[in-house]
Amino acid sequence: MALVVALLATPMAEAVRIGDIARLKGRRTNKLIGLGLVIGLKGTGDGGDYMPAIRPLATLLKRFNDPIFTLEELKDVKNVAVVHVEATLSDNGVREGDRVDVQVSSIGAAKSLLGGRLLLAPLQGPSPLMQDVLALASGPVVIPDTEVPTVGMVRQGATMERSILHTYVVRGDQLEQRSVKVDVGGYYISLVIDDAHAGWWGMAAAIAMGINDKFASVERAEPLAVAADPKNVIVRVPPTEMADVASFIGSIESHELIPETVMEATEARVRINRSSGTIVISGEAEISPAVITHKGLTIRTVEPPPVPTPASPVVSEGQWVALNPAKLGTSRQTQKLADLVEALNRMKVPIEDRIAVIEELHKTGKLHAKLILED
Repeated sequence: MALVVALLATPMAEAVRIGDIARLKGRRTNKLIGLGLVIGLKGTGDGGDYMPAIRPLATLLKRFNDPIFTLEELKDVKNVAVVHVEATLSDNGVREGDRVDVQVSSIGAAKSLLGGRLLLAPLQGPSPLMQDVLALASGPVVIPDTEVPTVGMVRQGATMERSILHTYVVRGDQLEQRSVKVDVGGYYISLVIDDAHAGWWGMAAAIAMGINDKFASVERAEPLAVAADPKNVIVRVPPTEMADVASFIGSIESHELIPETVMEATEARVRINRSSGTIVISGEAEISPAVITHKGLTIRTVEPPPVPTPASPVVSEGQWVALNPAKLGTSRQTQKLADLVEALNRMKVPIEDRIAVIEELHKTGKLHAKLILED
């Protein structure tokens, strides 16, 4: 049975913190990559015929005064595998000496990395312009999923050789949002709204309004925050807060928006995942008056039922189910989509048919919400 989550039925009981739906611009994860050798495998390595693994092994032996004169000498090596090494850094940045997990993935003919150990491997930034060694990785390889033994990880395997810090506060002339009037000599932070909440002007405006209300007594001449677009809010840092910017940012991220304001800003959306059979409804998703006939079942959103005519026949043998009967016959011209989904659920309509009905309503313009389909 498909899981149907309807967020329309009850109002929000708690306020929403700004930090829960938006991030500070500059806060982001970073990737470090490199190539390395995993040794100590029990005959499951790349093999002596795989030159991308054998050549770096020969170079390594030469470095430690054990030169290999011909690669033929390593033809029987099966305990070494060449791997791609990748580390994901924290979105809050890292300091020199910090240790992070690394993932190793075989790129050759190895059958398994189980029991292997990653030799010391330098890690660099993903861009060709970032050739400096930023971290060094090594250590025993652990296989998280035994079904995929060619992918493993080295816990806390990389040690940062350099700090990677983020910039959160910028001068006005460094802002990307040129549509917003700013003081080029002032300092600003930018809030980036999560994709699940972005895509409309309402939430950005609600966040800006909440910040301006909170700091109304700081500077009354101009508002501190302004919605630059549906996804970004620009906030001016008052000169009185420059001495302790961290506290200022923390007070913004922890600020709770008024529930009614968030509800008004919530876009009507219907997200459907066909593979999992999930229907998620958010915001005021509604449907216009319609008669839906599907495999002998008829659902109406109007009262009274339409009279059959040659131009518009009605399936008389179908079962009539009214959506939210208390609202039928009233001045309300639309019905909530959640009521339709509930009616289809009561009639035990298969999830594929429920999705098909919603898609047809969208195609005919009867669904008043943004439809997002996922396979």
